[in-house]
Amino acid sequence: MKTILLSIIFLATTIVAGAQKKTAVSESNATPNTLTKNEIAKGWKLLWDGKTTNGWRGAGKTAFPAKGWKIENGTLTVEAASGTEAGNGGDIVTMNEYSNFELVADFKITKGANSGIKYFVTEAYKTGGSAIGPEFQVLDDANHPDAKLGVKGNRTIGSLYDLIPAISTKKVNPIGEWNQAHIIVKGSHVEHWLNGIKVVEYERTGQMFRALVAYSKFKDFEGFGEAAKGHILLQDHGNEVSYRNVKIREIK
Repeated sequence: MKTILLSIIFLATTIVAGAQKKTAVSESNATPNTLTKNEIAKGWKLLWDGKTTNGWRGAGKTAFPAKGWKIENGTLTVEAASGTEAGNGGDIVTMNEYSNFELVADFKITKGANSGIKYFVTEAYKTGGSAIGPEFQVLDDANHPDAKLGVKGNRTIGSLYDLIPAISTKKVNPIGEWNQAHIIVKGSHVEHWLNGIKVVEYERTGQMFRALVAYSKFKDFEGFGEAAKGHILLQDHGNEVSYRNVKIREIK
């Protein structure tokens, strides 16, 4: 069984290798949490305004968490706690749901930190920890044990968590510096970009994807990753991680 899984993962990662150096579509602004005229013309919108909790709530809740998250100097930070999933304030999700989109977020990790950016979160699955959805992994690969778990590095930074590893030539900025996550969804086609390099590419339907799910920790969540639309989520994993420049462009 493990041999079959390794073969599937190899095929999934090989798809990315030939096109990893494409130029990313998003822009980096000199002033955080703002949009350029060009971005506005292309339909980009801020998902987080840099000042308030508007547009966000706790996962499975109606209001923003009363603790565990702070807004300071234009950054949205999940505070350090016990290092467990949703162990403090819990995950936060967008009020709105999205189907075809480009999502960009800057993130900055601390030593040994774990978090994630999830999409197509429906909140239909009941868990004792983090809400469920495909995840762009945010992790300190060098110092968090999760990097060595899973299969062939599929829990490392930029990976489709527990399913497809990010390519080995990914570029990760040091602890304390900002990195950029960029997720593109067009129908069933999904791409993960990290700092301008495509690191994962997959179809979130079909035999290959369902085989990966069947061998993952999500095997008991029927229809995992195949929802028509869902919320965007920022994960509380009990470690300090900051976000800014969270923006989205819906694709018609």
